[in-house]
Amino acid sequence: ERQLAESGGGSVQSGGSLRLSCKASGFNLGDFQIGWFRQAPGMECDLVSSITREGETRYADFAKGRFTISQDNAKTTVYLQMNSLRPEDTAMYYCAATAGIAPKNLFKASEYAYWGQGTQVTVDS
Repeated sequence: ERQLAESGGGSVQSGGSLRLSCKASGFNLGDFQIGWFRQAPGMECDLVSSITREGETRYADFAKGRFTISQDNAKTTVYLQMNSLRPEDTAMYYCAATAGIAPKNLFKASEYAYWGQGTQVTVDS
C-alpha cells in the first residue's frame, strides 16, 4: 500500500524555522512528482512547493525566498525547510504525490493521487 507520512510540524514564534519531512512507504518518491500543500481553516488548499522527478522545483509566491523543497538521495523523503515563518503561514501542511502531470497543473490538488495525513504548523506573533 502506498502511503505518505508528514512530520516536523509544531508551534514556533514569528521569524522561526521548521523543517517538514514527507516519508513514503510502498513506493519510491523518485518515481513521482511531489507537492507540499497547506490549508488553513475555511481556506483553500494551496500549493506551497513542488518537485518533479527531474528535480525541478517550483514555489508559490508567498514561499519564494523563505521555503526550500528538497529530496534525499535515496528518494525516500522529501523535505520542506521553512524559514522566516509568519503568522499567516499557520496551516495544516500536507505532502502529496502524483505519477505525472503537466507542469501547468502542479498547483492543482485534485491532480495528486496520494496524500499524507498532514502536520500542523502554528506560527505565533
